[in-house]
Amino acid sequence: MKTFVIGDIHGGLKALVQLLNKIEIKQGDKLIFLGDYVDGWSESAQLVQFLIELSETFNCVFIKGNHDVWCEAWLKNNYVDPIWYMHGGKETIQSYENVSTDDKLRHFEFFHSMSLYHIDVNNRLFLHAGFTSMHGVEKEVSAVTFYYDRTLWEMALALDKDMEETSELYPNRLKHYNEIFIGHTPTINYNCYEPMNAANVWNIDTGAAFFGPLSGMNVETKEIFQSNVVRTFYPDETGRNKS
Repeated sequence: MKTFVIGDIHGGLKALVQLLNKIEIKQGDKLIFLGDYVDGWSESAQLVQFLIELSETFNCVFIKGNHDVWCEAWLKNNYVDPIWYMHGGKETIQSYENVSTDDKLRHFEFFHSMSLYHIDVNNRLFLHAGFTSMHGVEKEVSAVTFYYDRTLWEMALALDKDMEETSELYPNRLKHYNEIFIGHTPTINYNCYEPMNAANVWNIDTGAAFFGPLSGMNVETKEIFQSNVVRTFYPDETGRNKS
């Protein structure tokens, strides 16, 4: 059995299909998705339906991202967060134009049932963004942190690479887990088009919503799998790019 972690998809269904074909998932494999399934490319509703059906055949863990929180609220009561609308919500709403009421309800339940984090048997933590409690995710004061925080990643990037974990200056947040896998902050912000590693944190979001590929990784071997640049699947769209 292999475990694969997959970064932020943002409505890029075609890219996900290509990525899964490259991974060649088999029965017994585990897929951990780090959130932000919607908002960006034009197939958000279709992607959600695909993920629901995928989970009926394969062992999938779905982590909730901030864009998923916005979409869940809209599916529940038609509330359109103005920030969401400007950051991909408009395209997501359009993707639902021909989706039945029953399927919208099913999609809401899919979002509502998502986990905010996942810890596997090897003490590896998977979550969308980060956490702030020095005592670990179980002691986090606000659940919002799990899908908005960027300080975990910034801290890992700023950490002295030569600092030993035994140092009294080593961040307590990082000591609780063997490895931490996140999305949320695109690695293309750092001119990197592959997953990045800092301390024991792996960032798998390679900017699929913008001008990067969709990425997955074998959590044991660290083998990287990538789709083509996602915007090449949607040549008439801008995604979350300004143009």
